[in-house]
Amino acid sequence: MTPPIVVWFKRDLRIVDHEPLSRAVGEGQLLPLYIVEPDYWARDYTSGRQWSFLKDSLISLDRELTALGQPLWILIGNAEEVFDHLHQKFQFCKIVSHQETGPGWTYERDLNVKRWSKDHGVVWDEYRQHGVVRGLRERKDWSSQWDQLMCLPQFATPKKILGIGSPPKPASDVLQSFSVTDEISLSSQEGGRGNALLLLDSFLDDRCEAYRSGMSSPSTGEVVCSRISTHLSVGSLSVREVWQRTLDRRRNLKEETGRGIALRSLKSFQSRLHWHCHFIQKLESEPRLEFEELHRGFIGLRQGGSDPVEERFERFRSGTLGWPFVDACLRYLAATGWLNFRMRAMLVSIASYHLWVDWRKTGIQMARWFTDFEAGIHWSQIQMQSGTTGINANRMYSPIKQSEDQDPYGIFVKRWIPELKTVPLEWIHQPWRMPLSVQKKIGCRIGLDYPEPIGDPSQLAREARSRLKSWIDLHDMKPEAQRVLRAHGSRLRQARPRYGRKAPLSQMALDLE
Repeated sequence: MTPPIVVWFKRDLRIVDHEPLSRAVGEGQLLPLYIVEPDYWARDYTSGRQWSFLKDSLISLDRELTALGQPLWILIGNAEEVFDHLHQKFQFCKIVSHQETGPGWTYERDLNVKRWSKDHGVVWDEYRQHGVVRGLRERKDWSSQWDQLMCLPQFATPKKILGIGSPPKPASDVLQSFSVTDEISLSSQEGGRGNALLLLDSFLDDRCEAYRSGMSSPSTGEVVCSRISTHLSVGSLSVREVWQRTLDRRRNLKEETGRGIALRSLKSFQSRLHWHCHFIQKLESEPRLEFEELHRGFIGLRQGGSDPVEERFERFRSGTLGWPFVDACLRYLAATGWLNFRMRAMLVSIASYHLWVDWRKTGIQMARWFTDFEAGIHWSQIQMQSGTTGINANRMYSPIKQSEDQDPYGIFVKRWIPELKTVPLEWIHQPWRMPLSVQKKIGCRIGLDYPEPIGDPSQLAREARSRLKSWIDLHDMKPEAQRVLRAHGSRLRQARPRYGRKAPLSQMALDLE
């Protein structure tokens, strides 16, 4: 019997549209493997809620593989040591997996596995999982290759696997023996392909109708958004699978009358699948953006924390800034592990501009909160909303305007800030303006029952704009911005900051939303 092929599952926990599995299944015996790496789960951007979701997804994958004739082997340890142990036992000559674009830790781990493979004469074949391209130098033809990839047929799902037999311990026992403990509550989001398909089906069949109109508000977004981001992050769904399902649904809707709203919503949703890979590509092409400003001209902009900044960050982390809508979004995210995209952007923008917190500190905290943490999207967006990319328009969100626009009746605020449940509608967006007599009457005293605002949001925004303008005026930003644009810029038309000492502030596209 020839040695088995190791199918190394990473962030691709499915048997559908899985190129490494599909190709390997016809070559002989397989050893499907997932490695739980304790050192990864000790990173400061991981959390117990992410681990809980991953466990669900692994149990689901094990069931699918078992039904095909070979259970999933789940082993705990350092990847090189696990491969070394398995190599001594099975003398395998080949590993197949999808390419992974993750944090710097996974990049270093892959380099170590690559060296191990070379030293032991083992071939490691890696395949693309989605639209991210390795070794990409510029973005000129990126969108067209992405479109072509999405239209290719999905890889065949195996009907049977010739395996090597049961692992030393069942998947459930191995997963039960490992834990990630922290102060963050578990998310209500459940992993597994069955749950992923339920969400995708309900979105395409019904919930997509209000997607465009409702995705900006956290209260409506939790219902009308697809909610499959967690499943994409662990790969229980493939991007191409979702794209093609959405395309099929749009074709069917075109044959129905009065479905224009749903059609436009699904078109918007498809554009976000494109952006999913667009942002991961940034990290693939420039891994340092996890640690350092993408535009090198902004290095040092917010470094050197002070006591006021630390105090501001602690209030941000605890959802006690004194701006009700922002606090509600922070508490909602901390409790659930999810928040709609616009509000994620608002929170990062407020931390980076109004509070002047270093984006790395904010990024680590929010990564731990997100059940759907995807390093490429995460760090690209953290930098984009912090104004350190050099090629994107910088937005400073107004906490008050966002509250009035996204939660006009204060329903979301009162749901997540129970201290304010008795506050009349006229004061809910700015309760610090309530007369003291009203505060006493309703039993909600600002400064006692709910904190005073951390500052005047308009004044803090003006200070941030002034700091940013002063920094730009003192540095030659244009050459580096051109480099970033060539390497990472979308070829779609969008607002770009203009650099130059004589450029008025408005040209920097610092919008107060």
